[in-house]
Amino acid sequence: MKIGIVCYPTYGGSGVLATELGLGLAKRGHQVHFITYRQPARLTAFQENVFYHEVSSADYPLFEFTPYDTALASKLVEVVKYENLDLLHVHYAIPHAAVAYMAKKILLTEGRYVPTITTLHGTDITLVGSNQAFAPVVAFSINKSDGVTAVSKSLREQTYEYFDIRKDIEVIYNFIDFNRFKKHNLDHFKKAIAPNGERILIHTSNFRKVKRVDDVIRVFKKVADVMPAKLLLVGDGPERSHLESLCRELKICNHVSFLGKQDAVEELLDVADVFLMPSETESFGLAALEAMACEVPVISSDTGGLPEVNIHGKTGFLSPVGDVEDMAKNTIKLLQDDKMLERFRKNALENARLYDIKNILPQYEAYYEQILASAVYDD
Repeated sequence: MKIGIVCYPTYGGSGVLATELGLGLAKRGHQVHFITYRQPARLTAFQENVFYHEVSSADYPLFEFTPYDTALASKLVEVVKYENLDLLHVHYAIPHAAVAYMAKKILLTEGRYVPTITTLHGTDITLVGSNQAFAPVVAFSINKSDGVTAVSKSLREQTYEYFDIRKDIEVIYNFIDFNRFKKHNLDHFKKAIAPNGERILIHTSNFRKVKRVDDVIRVFKKVADVMPAKLLLVGDGPERSHLESLCRELKICNHVSFLGKQDAVEELLDVADVFLMPSETESFGLAALEAMACEVPVISSDTGGLPEVNIHGKTGFLSPVGDVEDMAKNTIKLLQDDKMLERFRKNALENARLYDIKNILPQYEAYYEQILASAVYDD
């Protein structure tokens, strides 16, 4: 099968998942063509059956903003025609689903029909849900897709709630590659971070307000008041300056490390005792799943798709959004009981294995076959 994948080429969850999906499909013998404005972050080495097509859009004095949508539509038409693609799989409704529809209409004028599948990842739905200016285009684009998937049941229900959707939405969960995310037993690394046997808490994100990283710091403060502990903050973003100020205000700077963006995040997860994820909203919680694959229990909010990934009282604990007291209480309870911590570690790994890429790839392949067999022109 020849598949075109359109995604944002960033470190964000949708870009990572789209790239890993394409690489996994290529290993299973499919020909995969990535089509985007920059080489995806995880597309770092040559692999058989993988191709990259860069979308370049020239700057014209007439335009205040470069018309990327138009350039992408033109590139999709070109790649479908000359690489003879069987289908297009676009990740993120904005603008990719709308652009895919435009490309499909152009190809129809030449007697070529290419089915399109749209995968919804979260903020493309939740942010637009609070900004109705985009709603008509998003709903139209989803309804005109031949197939639609969402990364959690929660996101599927939100999509039906926010928009007038007449398509069946298939839930295919996010996944991880256990060749990368697994426990490595880097005891020497752990000793360097916590030389006196301190408990290690960790958080990874893009440091936006929606991630509520200030709650991470406040939870850690309460934990550190009870036991020796260290906090690793992995990532960067607009909230970093505020977070650094908060650490100074709480007088915990000597116990908190801002590590910036890291490619080998699995090595940091490997040494952690607890992963903190107090997000305002999460469509799935890929970072939590990565932690669980490294045998790290999760303390998280109970929003969005997180309860589908983090099982309360088994792989970690769930608390209402913003309930720092409850998150801290659960963290302390877990870290003070070695037997419970070890049990939760094993449970986290066991649950994470359900989302192994080896289990999820066949679901995408089956869905592709279903759409290819049933897709019909719908004007």
